[in-house]
Amino acid sequence: MEQNPWKILGQKLIYNNPWIRLTEFDVINPGGGEGIYGKVHYKNTAIGVMVLDDQMNTYLVGQFRFTVDEYSWELPEGGALVGTDPLEGAKRELLEETGLVAQKWEPLLKMHLSNSVSDELAIVYLATDLTQYDAMPEETEQLQVKKLPFATVYEMVKNGEITDAISIATILKIQLMILDGHFTK
Repeated sequence: MEQNPWKILGQKLIYNNPWIRLTEFDVINPGGGEGIYGKVHYKNTAIGVMVLDDQMNTYLVGQFRFTVDEYSWELPEGGALVGTDPLEGAKRELLEETGLVAQKWEPLLKMHLSNSVSDELAIVYLATDLTQYDAMPEETEQLQVKKLPFATVYEMVKNGEITDAISIATILKIQLMILDGHFTK
């Protein structure tokens, strides 16, 4: 394992809320120069759920994303407080957003979403063996849910209709698993 070439001289808290903390660090960079580095610490683990039924259908959730000022179609997603069980967070988010409960869960991906400025970690699960109940979205969510063939969702990624990073990475991984024979079409 390589050692950290950055030297921290000091740090100060810039901003803090229930979801993120921004810290500015005074540093010596790997080239020996002094500088600053900002780090956004996420207090939740990003959670994504790829749902697949027996006919290779999946579910997308549509909602307006405040930060990018756009409507977005994406996998069921949310967060789990750092230090809690991310699988329990995935189960909660799936039920809240789609009304689905899955009997089988498989870890699919673990990734850092923007590791140049944040420590945000995403964990994505595959959910199968499904039962439908009523969705229970949070008050901050105005959602639409679509059940679509996986092949259609893959085409949406290819056509640029899905721009959410967690969704794109997961859909591409499932497509690779299909090509490797993990699923039958």
